[in-house]
Parts: sequence; C-alpha cells; structure tokens
Amino acid sequence: MLVLVIEDNRTLAANIIEYLESHNFECDYASNGHLGLQLAKKHSFNAIILDIMLPGKDGMTLCKSLRDAGVKTPVIMLTARDTLEDKLQGFTAGADDYLIKPFALAELLARVEVLIKRTANVNVALTFADLSMNIDLRTVSRAGHVIELNKVSWQILEALLKASPKVITRQDIEQIIWQDQLPDSDALKSHIYKLRQLVDKPFEQALIQTVRGVGLILKGDNSAA
Repeated sequence: MLVLVIEDNRTLAANIIEYLESHNFECDYASNGHLGLQLAKKHSFNAIILDIMLPGKDGMTLCKSLRDAGVKTPVIMLTARDTLEDKLQGFTAGADDYLIKPFALAELLARVEVLIKRTANVNVALTFADLSMNIDLRTVSRAGHVIELNKVSWQILEALLKASPKVITRQDIEQIIWQDQLPDSDALKSHIYKLRQLVDKPFEQALIQTVRGVGLILKGDNSAA
C-alpha cells in the first residue's frame, strides 16, 4: 500500500512515515502544497495524509483541486483546528476523514486502514496485452505470472500504461521519479534495464519499446487488453 504524506512539519512527517513503514506501508512525501498536488495527480496512492496549514497551497485548496481533477484517492486531513465549522469545511473540500493534532500514530494508522478498506472494493487496473497492473492491490502480473517491482520500476511501468498508446518522453519519466532533483548520472537507463528484465525478458514478446530520441512506448499485440 502506498501513502502520500503532505506535511510541512518534517519531524511529524518523519514520525508518521517511520510508523507507517513499520506496518508494511510505502510512503511518498511532500513538504508543501504545490509538490503535494503534483505528486497526488501524477501517481496512484491508496491514501493521502494531508495537513491543512501548508506553504504554497493550503490543504483545503489542495483537496478541492484533487476532487475537481477527478482524483478519488481517500484523504485524511490533519489539523489543530477542532471546531465543527472547520471540520465541515474539510469535508466540503472533499476530505474523507479528519484527525485533530496532537494524535496517536496508532489511531492515524487505524483510520488510514479503514479508508483504504472502504475503497478497496473498486480496484483500478491498467492493462496492455497480457500485462496487468492493479493500482489498489499494488500488484503486477503478465500472462498470469506475478512480477515483483521496486518503487521506481513501478513508477515507470505505471507511467507507460497510463500514457499508452502514446509515447512517454524520458524527461516526463524523470520528472515523475525525481521531480526537480534529477540525478547527475543517467540513472534512468539502469532502471529501464531492470524493468525490462522483469517485464519482458521472461516472455516471448517484448512490450517496452524505445522510440529513438523521444522516449518509451508499450507496443505489441494488445488484442487481450
């Protein structure tokens, strides 16, 4: 399960992430509203933990922007505001739950798990040919064989599936993985090689194709999709 934590208090964010990861969650992190909105739109998360008081774009505005863009990821808001009016404002913006600071990490975990279970009955799947990615269950398979992917490989494959049948540029893939902190070396080449070893090499047909000078595309017999 992948959770996005959007919180400008780095100490609190680190505590939340450490606790969730100790309970078998993966986490992404944004320290401001602009980056949080960017990540939430580009990636598929099982839940979003969203602070209301954020630099750049406040949590209420961010949540409303997500809902207006059609992003249905469950959102739990964190805030020190505890009036009924504040809570109603959060729910109106599109939040699914509301937790008052200070809070116990165990309660946050329980609420996140409940939100995910509540939406788990609607599984979002991306497919191409005999390749399938289940966003909610965080699983990938090809021709019925389960493929284990690390975080970066998952991000690349998800981007390819969402872009299909169009080409996705190397620059777009790098932006999805590293945002504005691009590595000095050509790290993407290594990650693409690893992905191909898992998704293509064991099978007769290679689906991940290079468009020279542009980027990558999924190409092959898509009659099964």
